[in-house]
Amino acid sequence: MRLALITKGGKLAPLSVPFVSPLAHADAPLEYFLHAAGPAATPTMHLGLGLTTMCVAVVAIIAVLLAGALVRRRPVAAPRALGKEEGGMGWIYIGVGVSTLALLASLFYTLVTLQAIAQPSLAPGLRITVTAYNWWWKIDYGDDPDPAHHLVTANEIHIPVGVPVRIALRSADVIHAFWVPRLAGKTQAIPGQVNTQWIQADAPGVYRGQCTQFCGSQHAHMAFDVVAQPQAEFDAWRDAQISQAASPEDGQARAGQKIFLDRCAGCHTVRGSDAAGVQAPDLTHVGSRRQLAAGTLTNTPEHLLDWVQHAQQIKPESLMPSLTLNVQDVAALSAYLATLH
Repeated sequence: MRLALITKGGKLAPLSVPFVSPLAHADAPLEYFLHAAGPAATPTMHLGLGLTTMCVAVVAIIAVLLAGALVRRRPVAAPRALGKEEGGMGWIYIGVGVSTLALLASLFYTLVTLQAIAQPSLAPGLRITVTAYNWWWKIDYGDDPDPAHHLVTANEIHIPVGVPVRIALRSADVIHAFWVPRLAGKTQAIPGQVNTQWIQADAPGVYRGQCTQFCGSQHAHMAFDVVAQPQAEFDAWRDAQISQAASPEDGQARAGQKIFLDRCAGCHTVRGSDAAGVQAPDLTHVGSRRQLAAGTLTNTPEHLLDWVQHAQQIKPESLMPSLTLNVQDVAALSAYLATLH
């Protein structure tokens, strides 16, 4: 995109501004917490509705009493002690008693809800480890005893429909919080500690997740997707993800691979190549993902190159640097990244 800059002499000078792609989830806000899609989220949703109803009722009662007091306003009189015979203390007793009962009821309901969602009714059919970083999510499918089936991906959790999934939550830096509103409540990811949570989707679909513990300047751009699939589709996805990246056959793609190994392999992994970095997302099958940069951009070839070249403008203070590439390098790197699907 090009803009015009007016100079002191009144002339127009071209001003180059890099294209910044729109937010990937701009049309998918977290309004879905009122609609549960799994057994771990339904009790929490009901608890939220119950507590909200109680709060609204308290505000309404106070508003009615205040309005009544204003309507029945008495003439100003000299201050005097309030006697029991005038009913003042009775109202205080009633208010304290009703408030105490309401708070005890909400405490009991909360404890019942915590007990209901503590464990799934069936044994977990899948176990994964999710590690939170500033500002992205590492997903490790390491429950299979066969090392050949070990799978690591980023910012996109695939699960089979109707299967309880046990999640071990870790943090690599600061405190984060893992929340998929339609599938489960919030659980914190704390450095040096492993917290557990379980999720289950009753129907296929894509469910938005988000970090809900403020963790830095790009906290708002730390989203992820949970993709619930029928078992056969999930197995097919997992088999495809386990496979290593194929060696590029095209000359331009091979040149792009060399650029990747020189500029990106220190942080990123591409299984099947010499790229073995562990500080950034595994890119072996990056082309198969829906989003880039933890939900900041939709995954298209144009957005991927935009992210590579302008990461610090799209997501300031992230650990991903903006790479300066000439036209030939851009074409070669694009050809190589297109093979990672």
